Amino acid sequence: MVVNEHDLVAAVARDRAAGKSIAIANGCFDLLHVGHVRYLQGAAAQADRLIVAVNDDASVAALKGEGRPILAAADRAELVAALRGVAYVVVFGDRTVERLLQLLEPDVHCKGTDYTVDSVPERAVVAAYGGRTAIVGDPKHHNTRELLVRIRQSQTND
Repeated sequence: MVVNEHDLVAAVARDRAAGKSIAIANGCFDLLHVGHVRYLQGAAAQADRLIVAVNDDASVAALKGEGRPILAAADRAELVAALRGVAYVVVFGDRTVERLLQLLEPDVHCKGTDYTVDSVPERAVVAAYGGRTAIVGDPKHHNTRELLVRIRQSQTND
């Protein structure tokens, strides 16, 4: 379910009171593809509840450049929320997920295989509150940029 930060904090508190473990994954998810699905499946396997933080439109534009995002944040969030294993989706506007990590203190912070545990920018934040960082998903052979190139090429071939 897509929630705002206030409702997410309350949901996490309820889940923790019920003895549930919490994981968080984050990303742009601009044109959902199999790499995203495998990343989120791996993240969901790390805890009882998976939170997915989806970058808002302004932060996607800053991270990915002109012409991005392709889909609006509300649409990207709804698509991610529909995936099995995803408990909560929150849209966030920060450049990194650090503030949400500090706010929620999830048991596990999940990042994709384009990182190592040592290269995750937020690893010190997670370690400071006693959480762990997990690298999940399949090798990074899928990305939105390449998918967009393929779409553009197929349009010129029609």
